[in-house]
Amino acid sequence: MSNKKRIYWIYWVILTIGMTGYLIMQLTGEDKTVYLPGKTSHGHYQIEMACAACHSDPFGGGEVLQEACMGCHGDELEIADDSHPKTKFTNPRNADRVAKLDARKCITCHTEHREEIIVDMGVSLPDDFCFKCHQDVAENRPSHVGMEFNTCASAGCHNFHDNRGLYEDFLAKHLDEPDYLKKQTIKPLSAGKSYELIESYPQDLYPIKPLSIVDANLPSQVRNDPKIMQDWLASSHSETGVNCNACHMQSTAESKNKVWQEKPGSQGCESCHESQLKGFLASRHGMRLAQNLSAMTPGQARLEMKKTAHAKELSCTSCHSAHQFDKQHAAVDACLTCHDDKHSNQYKNSKHFDLWLKEVNGQSAVNTGVSCATCHLPRKEHKQESGVFVYSEHNQNDNLRPNEKMLRSVCMNCHGLEFSIDSLADRKLVETNFSSKPDIHIKSLDLVKERQDLKKDIEGM
Repeated sequence: MSNKKRIYWIYWVILTIGMTGYLIMQLTGEDKTVYLPGKTSHGHYQIEMACAACHSDPFGGGEVLQEACMGCHGDELEIADDSHPKTKFTNPRNADRVAKLDARKCITCHTEHREEIIVDMGVSLPDDFCFKCHQDVAENRPSHVGMEFNTCASAGCHNFHDNRGLYEDFLAKHLDEPDYLKKQTIKPLSAGKSYELIESYPQDLYPIKPLSIVDANLPSQVRNDPKIMQDWLASSHSETGVNCNACHMQSTAESKNKVWQEKPGSQGCESCHESQLKGFLASRHGMRLAQNLSAMTPGQARLEMKKTAHAKELSCTSCHSAHQFDKQHAAVDACLTCHDDKHSNQYKNSKHFDLWLKEVNGQSAVNTGVSCATCHLPRKEHKQESGVFVYSEHNQNDNLRPNEKMLRSVCMNCHGLEFSIDSLADRKLVETNFSSKPDIHIKSLDLVKERQDLKKDIEGM
């Protein structure tokens, strides 16, 4: 072997060893960005370092990815009464449609790591995909004659999965409602003695009774901070029998035995707030923690965030400050501490904020104000044998995928359907935090009105 070839061989070996070492370091370290084949969508970028969240089997194909999708989104689709479930495409009668659009797998429409083709809602298909199966819709629906082939979803008439706020019977039921309903109702949250309604609440450990400062079960080695004790004493925790150990005595990763933790994590809230924690871990605030990654910080967000909050790690106590648990702070100020987008910054100039101030100042009744949490952490009912428990859904994305989901859970508590659906469709109006009436109008409302009028004419003949 010539000296020249020997030198090339040595260089090749050194380069190979170096590259192998680098890749091993990347694989075993927390930062695995070198392995990403492309930029991930807004919905998944936070957990892109938890590769196994989707790629649970390195040798698995589409079925493995499908299981991962349904593991996170299956419950949501079931609640939504999915308009295009897998069964629709496995039905032999629809074999011709599968040939056009294989919607048996989520990745057909939601392809990750392809930034150049990903649009709103993580969709990665051209906006004319509905046409593949519904090109003859005008034959059965004369009202659709002349409509553009790509307007099914873009016009605000239809969604692929969730149409609970858009289907015809629902629209017909709420036609001609006034912009502002006479009776405006926001469900009151359950509180106080209502903990008795929570099936998972450990009443044997924390009997529901008021506690005084002498009842505080601090370990002897922990310093008694008067400020902390007063905050706890003024909170709903002391009022309902939740003592210091309830939050601070937790199991650790090293031991199953419970030990005192100075700063307990969000899991310390689970025994009493299971529903809220489940929502938090499914949200953009907590989804990293759900995948055993470091906590989300506003600095990692793709939305505009205040620079002063960039390093803040998000947990339950990020909004519900430890020991005080001030719901009013959590409902508005906690949000505006981090969020710096136009919609958030316009909130304090909105009519919603005026209503919130009146409630906070005691000028109007409880549950008449509209805070950030009123819309983005909507009230949900948990029905069980012992009664109905009302709590805040802590997955702040739950009613934004798509935003028409806000119709039922939020907007129509106070507003008529047409005003609500048009407002949500007006992106400029959303940015200004609903400072005026909408300039956008959803045409499906007019189509439903026409069909209703036609039915009346036929019945009157």
